[in-house]
Amino acid sequence: MATTIPAYTLYGEQTALSWENFFNVERISFRSRALNWKVSPHVHETLIQLLFIERGSVDLLLNYSHYTAQAPCLILVPAQTVHCLAYTPDSEGLTVTVSQKPLESVIKLLAPNVIKLLATPCMFSLAQMPEECSVVQDAFEVLLREWHTPSSTQTAMGMSLLTSLLLHIARISGRASAPQTYEVCSRKTAQVNKFLALVEERFRQRLAVNSYAQHMGMTPGHLSRLCRLTLGMSSLDVINRRVIQEAQRELVYTAKTIKQLAATLGFNDEAYFTRFFHKHVGVSPTLFRELAVKQMAADAAQQECDCPLSEAACWEALA
Repeated sequence: MATTIPAYTLYGEQTALSWENFFNVERISFRSRALNWKVSPHVHETLIQLLFIERGSVDLLLNYSHYTAQAPCLILVPAQTVHCLAYTPDSEGLTVTVSQKPLESVIKLLAPNVIKLLATPCMFSLAQMPEECSVVQDAFEVLLREWHTPSSTQTAMGMSLLTSLLLHIARISGRASAPQTYEVCSRKTAQVNKFLALVEERFRQRLAVNSYAQHMGMTPGHLSRLCRLTLGMSSLDVINRRVIQEAQRELVYTAKTIKQLAATLGFNDEAYFTRFFHKHVGVSPTLFRELAVKQMAADAAQQECDCPLSEAACWEALA
């Protein structure tokens, strides 16, 4: 039977869905050492995390992508991203956790062309960037000092410092647009962000691209061109990718039948959903689940790690 993924604020602490202003900074060893350096699969419903690994390494699962991250590196975990981590015992670094929506509001005002950075789980190596690594490390240390200096403006200051850090990361990672194209890119990004928000709200309804385009007051062709320019994929690909992502999450972390899952994703026909899933993933929903559950059972039997990070070949089949 598939398991249910737990939702936390900080790992091991039950989530408080009403929290709108949350700011925390802590050493990686503070929480991970007590867990034998292994953090099981979990999700943060409203919080985004940015991890700086300054020494050691970590096996990492972000939704359905597996990485082995070597220090020095950065890991970005947006809200609602299923993730688990298995650190080497010599690992150290810092983790910043904040409310994603307030942070997005600040980013949208200052640099809307960077907002997609906050929506994409990723790992970014700093190994070949010693000067940039030093800047990042200093920024994290400033955030840590702010956390240890309680005041009525602590959350606002934390958000401001993290915003500055994220803009720096966007710049060095090449995700920020050149200044001369900023205004044009901002308008297009704002439109695409509106589309992404609509998809997030309505992807379970299986609406056609035309319905989204009509809601946004543009033609389907124009919407698709915007998506290709900004996201590198068509508007239909964006919709289908979100459906597949949710299907994978539900298959692995819930016990819904394929028929139940198909219905919750707006498919009236279980067979059609199965063909749709196979087309985009390469295996059937049933096989996808079997492989994931088998991986979890194997890990538990070996008493290694609750997160499905070993046996890379299995996860490559799921990718």
